[in-house]
Amino acid sequence: MRLGYFTMPLHPLHRDNTELLHEDRDTIIYADALGFYDAFIGEHLTDKAENVTNSMLFLATLIFHTKNIKLGSGTSNLSHAHPTLIASQAAMFDHLAKGRFIFGISPGALASDAEALGMLNEDRNKLFAEAIDVILAIWAGEPPYDIDLPDNRFKVSTKETMVLDIGRGYLMKPYQKPYPEIVGTVVAPFSKGVIAMGQRDFHPMSANFLMNHWLPSHWNNYAEGKSSVGVKANPAEWRIARTVFVGDTSEIAKSYGGSDANSPYRYYYKQMLTKMKISNRHVIFKKHREEPDEAISLDNILDELVISGTVNEVVDKILALRAQVGDFGELVYAGMDLVDPNLGRRSMELMAHEVMPRVNEAIGLGREINVDAKHSN
Repeated sequence: MRLGYFTMPLHPLHRDNTELLHEDRDTIIYADALGFYDAFIGEHLTDKAENVTNSMLFLATLIFHTKNIKLGSGTSNLSHAHPTLIASQAAMFDHLAKGRFIFGISPGALASDAEALGMLNEDRNKLFAEAIDVILAIWAGEPPYDIDLPDNRFKVSTKETMVLDIGRGYLMKPYQKPYPEIVGTVVAPFSKGVIAMGQRDFHPMSANFLMNHWLPSHWNNYAEGKSSVGVKANPAEWRIARTVFVGDTSEIAKSYGGSDANSPYRYYYKQMLTKMKISNRHVIFKKHREEPDEAISLDNILDELVISGTVNEVVDKILALRAQVGDFGELVYAGMDLVDPNLGRRSMELMAHEVMPRVNEAIGLGREINVDAKHSN
């Protein structure tokens, strides 16, 4: 099982933007040094707490300061720009990173972003679907481009102005062939979009703020999409993001992982609960769809969604998660604000150097409960 990193990021509103951007950069550089496989960074335009406005621009500053870690847009919001721009920028990034690029995509879910862009009433899911079709057509095509797909608002052409002898009219292709790995973050239980991911060989990442019992619905839909095109789904392609804190003692883990009023994990989930209620997506925090809203509490969310403890305790909880949901290829560690930089970095160190080796050793020795039955479909 690989170890990845994801941050939205999500910071307290009083903190300085400049300091935070550099803090988040340094954290990914540290993840690279620890041996994390990949790192995803989110983007929003209108959220002071989630202050990265362009994930590819942010990640470009890391290309020459990291060695091995793959850098993933987490996500590139495809409804926010013409697909020609995104296709060209992603292709250039892939060349600069010499293939250490993962193209994470989504429609762009933040309503205030859509309002600021004058597209609040647009169907962003339809925009997303049209945009990715055009991006892939650009990467597969050659000049003269004349991309005019059925029921797609985006038309791409250079045929009237191209001068191929001097290079005018070409659109850049990615470094990786035919294109980088494409990853979609999945939040909603039973998301139908995961079926389409399976059909198109895009890879799902289940969000860290989704309760464990909803996760199998993502795998089942992904496997259904794969099966519909005659392919067996590979668990190695499924990423599950989880909120993890590893402490040197149980007391430290309990306090910093949520019980203390200043815990970054408590702040994170207070923010997420508020945001999900505003957008009427708080079902992700429920045990079942019919559970009343008043049954949701911050303490219950922390108990359910924060995997905290000592090394041995976290190992056992990750193995229990795997027994519950089935095999998956990557555990994606969710980054928090560094209220205490020493504790935050120590958790990452213990996760990379102690927890994951023991998890993988246990998997190799068959300590996990039979996962084949979980993925029989």
